[in-house]
Amino acid sequence: MSERAAHRVVIVGGGFGGLNAALALRKAPVQVTMIDKRNYHLFQPLLYQVATGGLSPANISAPLRAVLRKQKNCTTLMGEVTAFDMTAQEVVLSDGGRVGFDSLILACGATNNYFNHPEWEAVAPGLKSIEEATDIRSRILTAFELAERESDPIVRQKLLTFVVVGGGPTGVELCGAICELAHSTMKNDFRNIDPRATRILLIDSGERVLSSFPEKLSLAAMKSLAKMGVEVISNTRVVQIHDEYVVISRNKGPEEIVPAEVSIWAAGVKASPLGKMVADLTGCTTDRGGRVQVEPDMSLRGHPNLFVIGDMMTMPWKDGLALPGVSPVAMQQGAFVARLIDRRLAGLAHPGSFRYWDKGSMATIGRASAIVDAGFLRFSGFFAWLAWLFVHIAFLIQFENRLLVMSQWFWNYITRNRYARLITGNNRDI
Repeated sequence: MSERAAHRVVIVGGGFGGLNAALALRKAPVQVTMIDKRNYHLFQPLLYQVATGGLSPANISAPLRAVLRKQKNCTTLMGEVTAFDMTAQEVVLSDGGRVGFDSLILACGATNNYFNHPEWEAVAPGLKSIEEATDIRSRILTAFELAERESDPIVRQKLLTFVVVGGGPTGVELCGAICELAHSTMKNDFRNIDPRATRILLIDSGERVLSSFPEKLSLAAMKSLAKMGVEVISNTRVVQIHDEYVVISRNKGPEEIVPAEVSIWAAGVKASPLGKMVADLTGCTTDRGGRVQVEPDMSLRGHPNLFVIGDMMTMPWKDGLALPGVSPVAMQQGAFVARLIDRRLAGLAHPGSFRYWDKGSMATIGRASAIVDAGFLRFSGFFAWLAWLFVHIAFLIQFENRLLVMSQWFWNYITRNRYARLITGNNRDI
């Protein structure tokens, strides 16, 4: 089949869903075009390690061209999609370029959701990109540097106070990593301050952290955090976030001010705005988080050649819940849509509805501490931490990344050191 006659599949987004869709189409009679505004695939679950100096950005990233270089039916383009021409079946790029498609797969992921408080973004960065991770790293390390020079004990304590908003996996993992950084890695690095005096607050509006996990595991995580020195403040609403303090309300009580040098947002996400854009063009609906309601085969109603996967979509799952916004869902959806397109072109029967195989979930709290919920098997502690390590190394895209991360984690575990403690950018003058 000539290249011109090949069915054109455009994939927007080189994350877990988009990349798995592209790889699954490697033997299909199609011409794949992968478009992403960045030139790399990012392993987001380990961004918190970049934000706390445990890993460098290159450890958890892989150039898309390198990953797809052996796939002859795939072209990789670096560009930002800003519009869709449904009549001409083209995606429109920010520079005016256009790419035609016969099938379109949207897998652009999610961004931080500040729940109608966009002004908080500048003072409480989220953790969805390398830029945000290195910004957080600079803020954390700069706070210690400023504290080393500060003579006023009240100001010094404010500089050594960190607030993390959101008790999901990202928030919990960040708190644990900051604890290790302050209490172990840097405890002997300063002369005028004791980093172990660092105060770390984890604020969540629910009754317990990691609420998506069974209560027993969630309570085990809270116990581990408390043992490490993290102050878990539950049933608490964040009212305001400023550059030097956070205003909170505990149990709907009076507002109180918490002086803090660094605030980090881990309280929610919303789908890429491209989801709302394509929904408006096709007459589909979106939920409060901007996720597009899709059909059971991940297509849009009335548009069998348009697919939305991963964090951009919503569909019923079980017990009245929607499919979770986690990487295994996106990966399985990418492979499913690729198989659907391949079977359709071959004239074979439709594969039916997408069914998510839930292999469980896990979260790490800190050094040698994690929780695992595999449905039939639930456990916490050291062996859960080993399972977490194995799974995350296995899911890294390139062998080089696996080798680098594994060796770095081993060295960090033996020495308690975090080698990537670099202050980059111009976050704050010292």
